[in-house]
Amino acid sequence: MTSTSTALPRSPASSLLRPSLVAPIVRNARHQRQQAFRQRRGLPKVATAVAAPERREQEAAPTGQASSVLGVILGGGAGSRLYPLTKSRAKPAVPIGGAYRLIDVPMSNCINSGISKIYILTQFNSTSLNRHLARTYNFGGGRFGGESFVEVLAATQTPTDKQWFQGTADAVRQYSWVFEDIKNRSVRDIVVLSGDHLYRMDYMAFVDHHRSTGADITIGCLPVGYDRASDFGLMKIDDEGRIIEFAEKPKGEALEKMKVDTTVLGLDAEAAKQQPFIGSMGIYVFKKDVMVDLLNNKCKDDNDFGGEIIPKAAVDHKVMAYLFNGYWEDIGTIRSFFDANLALTQNPPQFQCFDPTGPIYTSPRFLPPAKILKSSLKDAIISHGSFLRDCRVEHAIVGVRSRIDSGCDIKDTMIMGADYYESDEQRARILAAGQVPIGIGANTILRNTIVDKNARIGHDCEIVNKEGVDESIKEEQGFYIRSGIVTVLKGATIKPRTVI
Repeated sequence: MTSTSTALPRSPASSLLRPSLVAPIVRNARHQRQQAFRQRRGLPKVATAVAAPERREQEAAPTGQASSVLGVILGGGAGSRLYPLTKSRAKPAVPIGGAYRLIDVPMSNCINSGISKIYILTQFNSTSLNRHLARTYNFGGGRFGGESFVEVLAATQTPTDKQWFQGTADAVRQYSWVFEDIKNRSVRDIVVLSGDHLYRMDYMAFVDHHRSTGADITIGCLPVGYDRASDFGLMKIDDEGRIIEFAEKPKGEALEKMKVDTTVLGLDAEAAKQQPFIGSMGIYVFKKDVMVDLLNNKCKDDNDFGGEIIPKAAVDHKVMAYLFNGYWEDIGTIRSFFDANLALTQNPPQFQCFDPTGPIYTSPRFLPPAKILKSSLKDAIISHGSFLRDCRVEHAIVGVRSRIDSGCDIKDTMIMGADYYESDEQRARILAAGQVPIGIGANTILRNTIVDKNARIGHDCEIVNKEGVDESIKEEQGFYIRSGIVTVLKGATIKPRTVI
């Protein structure tokens, strides 16, 4: 059983310190985290720049200088494959791991890598995402002269551009003018990230590789085998790791043509034999001037990075591959989301949120510890503020402020929790009125289920997809089935003794 989350440290006293005093401390702590991360991954150390004098604009930044790197996180499209979890929220705002949101993953990777200039591009259902970012990642906005910031850039219409974002590249294009703003004058490279992937990565190692190879563009890539190759955009490389060919989700003969010798990227012979393909992670490093030129001049009519701009850029630009050989999961469908979350309960898990050298941060909630009475727990994550009484929970995630009553049997299930508490008095009045309070009612059985936030499930329910239905739309009844997984909608009420 695990109950944990990491909130960004806040101190009223320290927030009043002058940036000239705070910055060296922050940089030194950041540098120590980077060095520990690199040592654990077997990467070369980066020389510290804590005591280095401020460099003039025309001087080249050193390889590991994070202040010359800008992060751009793409908020994603409508998230139709994750529906109904995206019915009222953007994909990056979807809760994961009991206490986090998807956006916390790339944001934490940026912070742990020392990147503190970050833009998040949003378009669909972005209210809760914007609220979470404002509450969690407040770097001061340069109020005391610092250069760190986290800013949301929302899709908008202007007198000269009346369209919403048309794709990943178009989203960045519409705000490309901010990259040349005075506050980004020291930025050399831009890291483009997705807001719906689960992985832990040192982005400065990614940038270091980009700079050391003299690349115009570097693509984060994974070694993949036959079982997953057709789910990726694949690449072929030469002996130096330069990308020379692209293919989008090839099959059959086209797939066979994309086989490469992945030992070039550092895999041993046996691993290269098992994983003879290189798949794109959908994350990139661009030289700033190259990105601006491609978006606004050479490829001004193209709207997608992976399918259009980068393949065209490879013709006359140096496009390199960067191998990431750790855990990575694209959480783009209900099935992949469900499986990736429940995988967090494994011991040991392939991905864990409480790695001391690279923690995943989230909003501080100031909730009490979970309270568990006379219950049986096995391979479960129980988040803070939860109350479990005389129940059985196995291979499940129980989110913040969850309430599970006596006699419940929960297995292979993700419960997202609640945004607020109902007091005992409120619950008594709700029950007296014949209604259902927030949480899981007594003697309810859950299997293969996602329970979205603030859901009310009555007593003696059985939600197990008894008939083995693969797809079913029952929104008016408060649930939805996709890929055989039952999702109880956010704020929905499932009446007592319901069988699904």
